[in-house]
Amino acid sequence: MTTQPLVERSEVGAVLVLTLARPRAKNALSAELMEELRIALQRAAQEESVRAVVVTGQDGNFCAGADISAFENFRTAPLVGDRSRCGQLFWDELSSFPKPVVAAVEGYALGGGCELALACDIVVAAESATFGLPEVKLGVIPGAGGTQNLIRSVGKAAAMQMLLTGTAISADEARRMGLASTVCAEGEALEAALAIGHAISGNSPTAVALAKNAALAALDTGLAQGLEHEKRNFHVAILSPDSYEGQQAFLEKRRPAFSQTGASS
Repeated sequence: MTTQPLVERSEVGAVLVLTLARPRAKNALSAELMEELRIALQRAAQEESVRAVVVTGQDGNFCAGADISAFENFRTAPLVGDRSRCGQLFWDELSSFPKPVVAAVEGYALGGGCELALACDIVVAAESATFGLPEVKLGVIPGAGGTQNLIRSVGKAAAMQMLLTGTAISADEARRMGLASTVCAEGEALEAALAIGHAISGNSPTAVALAKNAALAALDTGLAQGLEHEKRNFHVAILSPDSYEGQQAFLEKRRPAFSQTGASS
């Protein structure tokens, strides 16, 4: 008997689409699904043909959260030890993934699903999208970056209201608060996310990687340290072959032929 993949992979030009494929569970995050997604991201990080990644879900839902049945694993897994039992390896690797990741959200993005969207670089939401971190209603709190990433995305007051009441918000509210960057018509989130991915993929992969790296440093450092980090990345970029090619192409009024690989700081 062939086991159906829990993460479906397809390439649209230079954009890799990873689709969560547990529709009967509204694409809830099981340990197996997170491991498949982790492996898919590891592979994508090494593939020169992939310039950006889009994460989405099957059958009108992004991800309804984590499997409640998996909570027993969290009780028995030590805080330090077998991190794979809690899916922590997946979350760690997603947070350090070097290429841009766009979430294409339709329907539910709740609990772990909301944390997955927050961990992406850009969030595109259809009008049907619903975002929320309802963990307090189950006697727990977000444990995959939700408290940290939400407050960085929407600010203290809005984050506290969502976290402490467990109340969900609409796509329009998510855009107004800064959680989502774009709201599109029902059924068009993937198309809109692909358009962003294609726009990214036309740019220098070296510059894109360095820009993402520098921007994320702002979340973990003060302004002075962040500016120093940006300056270091700028010097790496300006000395790269893509820098010479991009500026020469501009002067010659032609499309640049950028390298296939990015750069790290």
